[in-house]
Amino acid sequence: MYRCALVLSLGLLSAPLLAATKPCEELREEIEVKIQAAGVTTYTLEVVPAEEVTDPGMVVGSCDGGTRKIVYQRHG
Repeated sequence: MYRCALVLSLGLLSAPLLAATKPCEELREEIEVKIQAAGVTTYTLEVVPAEEVTDPGMVVGSCDGGTRKIVYQRHG
């Protein structure tokens, strides 16, 4: 029982790390599906170098080992 809980906890903790190592285009597409499922129709998702992010509140993903960020902006 303890071993199962430990494995599950480690899996949940590593999920953000795995997302940071995903290719940016793959992660951007996954995020886009979720946004569209929420009914948002006018928005942009832009992949930018991490050092160019001016508003961390707009970051919806990190990819390529954390060197790039996916920035969301809703329009209208």
